[in-house]
Amino acid sequence: MNKTFKGLMANESIKRIRLGTNNGLTGYKIAKLQVFPFADNSIEATMKVFTTKQTTTNNEANFDDPTLIGAVYFSMDSNTASYPEDMTVVVDGTIFNQDIYITLHCHNSSADLNYYLELEQVRLDLSEATVATLKDMRGRE
Repeated sequence: MNKTFKGLMANESIKRIRLGTNNGLTGYKIAKLQVFPFADNSIEATMKVFTTKQTTTNNEANFDDPTLIGAVYFSMDSNTASYPEDMTVVVDGTIFNQDIYITLHCHNSSADLNYYLELEQVRLDLSEATVATLKDMRGRE
């Protein structure tokens, strides 16, 4: 079964997606991450998904960060007849069972951006749930 989340994010915002359960036996992994412009504006933005709470947004995507599980770079120029460009990277195989956080940072403007996030539910046994929870806890250091 898949869970979907969608919404509109303002520039420099952070959104929490609540996923935690009492027993931690339900895990998730990203199946789809997409963005769509709110209006016909010129925009260049980076949207990222983390397994730990974020306090700031920026345009840097460091794939060595174990808490980064997805990133989207989106660019659109309203003054030309070109199509929007985007690059989406989902870190494959990353299973998490706690809340996740989405950040949006616009590089050269202040625009809003819609997102669509689809998570695949994964049933975890006790040892897998423990490993997923410990990974989340280590990332919070």
